[in-house]
Amino acid sequence: MNLPSELKYTKDHEWVKIDGDVATVGITDFAQSELGDIVYVEVETLDETLDKEEVFGTVEAVKTVSDLFLPLSGEIIEFNEALEDEPEKVNTDPYGDGWMIKIKLNNADEVAELMSVEDYKALIGA
Repeated sequence: MNLPSELKYTKDHEWVKIDGDVATVGITDFAQSELGDIVYVEVETLDETLDKEEVFGTVEAVKTVSDLFLPLSGEIIEFNEALEDEPEKVNTDPYGDGWMIKIKLNNADEVAELMSVEDYKALIGA
């Protein structure tokens, strides 16, 4: 299982890459493998400011639909539009072309609350 050590993680199986005051967010390799073949990613919160842990969208797999939770408070400034036509990128490249949103952070202090790769591995039993 691929879990890049430079990323931060959430209990909701999302990964976060911090670049200044912008965070890129997607779901982990573990999450996409548990969901199975992803057929649709919906994010209707573009340009909205949400609080940490609010639902920012959904991911639909062949057998289930799962909510996506915002890992950090802020404004959703970008959605990976490539996922509209190719949602399977989340399965094939969850940390690259399968990223979902970018957030302009409201509270950088929240980053310290995210999980390290070691903590996330313990959560999933890896």
